[in-house]
Amino acid sequence: MEERTLLALMVFSSLVVLAETVAQKHPVEIYSLHVDCKVTSRFARTLITSKIVNRANESREATFEVELPKTAFITNFSMSIDGKVYPGIIKEKASAQKEYDTAVSHGHSAGLVKITGRKLEQFHVSVSIAAASKVTFELTYEELLKRQLGKFELLIKVRPKQLVKHFQIDVHIFEPQGIRFLETDSTFMTNELTKALTKVQNETKAHVLFKPTVDQQKINPEFDETLLNGDFVVRYDVKRDAAAGDIQIVNGYFVHYFAPQEMPVFPKNVIFVIDRSGSMAGRKIEQTRDALLKILQDLRPEDHFSFITFNSKVVEWKSSLLPATAENVASAAGFVQTLSASGGTDINHALLTAVSGLEKAEGLPERSVSMIILLTDGQPTSGESNVEVIQENIQKAVNGKYALFCLGFGFDVSYKFLEKMALSNGGIARRIYENADAALQLQGFYQEVATPILKQIEMQYPENAIEGLTKNDFKLLFEGSEIVVSGKISNELDLLPVEIKAQSHSSDLTLKEEANVKEKEQVFQNQSYIFGNFIERLWAYLTIQQLLEKSISAQEEDQKTLEAQALELSLLYSFVTPLTSMVVTKPADQEQTDLASKPTEADNEKRNSVPVGDAYKLRSASLPGRWRSEPPSGSNKKLLSVVARQRKKMRAQPVVNVHSQLLLQLPKQNEIICLNTDGKAQPSVNLLSDPEQGLTMTGKLGDRANRFVQFEISYVNPPAQIHISTDAIVLCHNNESTRLPWTESATSTIQGLSISVEKEKSVTASLSDTVTVKISLMKFPEDFLGLHFLNTDRFSDKVSGALGQFYSKARFENNSNMNQRADERLLSGLQQGFRHCLPWHPPGQAQEAPAGQVDGEVD
Repeated sequence: MEERTLLALMVFSSLVVLAETVAQKHPVEIYSLHVDCKVTSRFARTLITSKIVNRANESREATFEVELPKTAFITNFSMSIDGKVYPGIIKEKASAQKEYDTAVSHGHSAGLVKITGRKLEQFHVSVSIAAASKVTFELTYEELLKRQLGKFELLIKVRPKQLVKHFQIDVHIFEPQGIRFLETDSTFMTNELTKALTKVQNETKAHVLFKPTVDQQKINPEFDETLLNGDFVVRYDVKRDAAAGDIQIVNGYFVHYFAPQEMPVFPKNVIFVIDRSGSMAGRKIEQTRDALLKILQDLRPEDHFSFITFNSKVVEWKSSLLPATAENVASAAGFVQTLSASGGTDINHALLTAVSGLEKAEGLPERSVSMIILLTDGQPTSGESNVEVIQENIQKAVNGKYALFCLGFGFDVSYKFLEKMALSNGGIARRIYENADAALQLQGFYQEVATPILKQIEMQYPENAIEGLTKNDFKLLFEGSEIVVSGKISNELDLLPVEIKAQSHSSDLTLKEEANVKEKEQVFQNQSYIFGNFIERLWAYLTIQQLLEKSISAQEEDQKTLEAQALELSLLYSFVTPLTSMVVTKPADQEQTDLASKPTEADNEKRNSVPVGDAYKLRSASLPGRWRSEPPSGSNKKLLSVVARQRKKMRAQPVVNVHSQLLLQLPKQNEIICLNTDGKAQPSVNLLSDPEQGLTMTGKLGDRANRFVQFEISYVNPPAQIHISTDAIVLCHNNESTRLPWTESATSTIQGLSISVEKEKSVTASLSDTVTVKISLMKFPEDFLGLHFLNTDRFSDKVSGALGQFYSKARFENNSNMNQRADERLLSGLQQGFRHCLPWHPPGQAQEAPAGQVDGEVD
């Protein structure tokens, strides 16, 4: 019987090594796993080495998966099978794709490797190894750690699901400025595991080692189950003595870190622009309200603020910005609590109104920072809908005077649109994931931008002595963050001078510093675990990141030039960036080629919203038959068509090649509503939200057809999410994810919430006194998902959404004696045409003939 072993490890990344075995007595054994992190002056290089032996009596496949930060660049990969090395080769993306396509066209089994999670990307490669053979995987990636809220952080997610004989994590830190504090934390540490943790630190160096033995990893001495399941965190910050920051030099390249201490905070003038269109209904608007109420409490008395909400119409809370007094904050909290969602999305008018509000504001502090924070979950559908026109309008209106921050809620937004608009106006864009902690994500973002301490910062260096200078002018600097500038010293200099000009809350600043080049070079000599050219690689990393960022908001010709420069550096320094890919070769007898390509956040919209490293291939198929045209609508009601009513206790009829996707049993009625999706519908829909049940459900359509391929079920108590796709079921609770494949029957329980998987048939989620949700995996003609509700009399009167509306109306009307035509009108509620729906039944139920089939228009 086959057994899967899974090891997951995250060093602000997560490593997963998966091996298949023939029998329990002859497993493919992961006998060594070593994660070696070297952090030199914020620049981190991570080497992951995994060694596997096949103890089975025949060939078996071993899969190597690594989740790494989105900000990291892979620099090297290789696998060694019985002493022969198969390296990864980094090429221009187009060239690598051509090579990959050639392998596919020749019939080779090749797989793309470019998967994105919430904070992470996944590198994945598998290889077949012969009996008694060994394979060693090695992956290296590099990144510049970013200071946020006053600290640098390495998060190590430990989730083995097996015991590892040689398991070791090494974190080496060298900070020439001096280490101000260093701490470790863990969610799984026991007294026994504490013995496996050592921490050594002096003025500038630290070494954290976690090396548990097999016995220390065990939950119980009698069982082979691991204790290692949770977070292991290393946090630190550095000392800062020089007012003008710290300059470090190696081999003719310099890096300058600037993060002034104890600076007064600027008063803020902030307008929150909040989307309240129909797609925000349910959980999103609830989480937005929760976050805004918390943010209001964080405003400083000297701040000024206001709210603008928008759907098809734009509403200003007040006609001008108000000071953040206790009375005004309380009034705003009352306004926030009334926010509800409906209608379209007029982003253009809303943002122009916000800019106008800042323009006409009176009584603002002379030295203050003005910003606009936009939160939206969709595309512009009302007013001006051309995103290029909107970007042009907003950039012209802002005119460099204010900072615009754009938050995209979920995966129905165009992140590329928001990112370009933010970067063009001195801000940044951020995606807010539709998870239980969405409110915390919103609050966390606000905390990052809530305390501006400097603005209009210019970092000046001698022009004739520096080449390749990275970005050296910055609109804002926030407390707890850090400015990083790097370049190449082109002339023989004894002293490298720097001058910083900036505006603070109290005055204009000019800071000066000189770095002795020879003295700085000596700092990094004779450091045994420091890679000598790290500042040059840091410079290349930072330059590529900034060129790519700049290209987002550039004109087409400039964009090509910037991307060409970034590509040249990516190839020169062997970085896997959005412009390059790594071709991973395999042994000749396996005829496989894998391609590792770095995705961008905008690429993430092409995938589902499951925040884990697993790939979900969305497959779908078209339904035959004719479609009625639909009138315009700005809500999720566009998605569904009521196509028939089926009565129970009818004779069975043969299975046909069309399936309804949604089967609705009305409470206290002996009838079923059968629905199909409209091919013209939006790709995502809020199916239902019941605040009294603490239940929310959304669905996503496949790329090219009218079939659901993903559902997400969210519960308030316990706080859990179930992500269901045609590939797998993923349970999320307390920031932990558990993957249940369709290929196995399984049951999992989370604080009374039962999730039961029937192999290759269905998954059922049930909770005491709550509606039961059943999702069926349909295999004909191609994979898609069917939906069925049980115990529907438990829905409250407050249930809403594209499907929830049926139950709300049915509860209201369930004692009425309606004729069939009136009943059809009530149950449609969708203001659109419908088509034939042939019977579909959840697994285990008899197939019944419809009492009558309807094809017509809803009045």
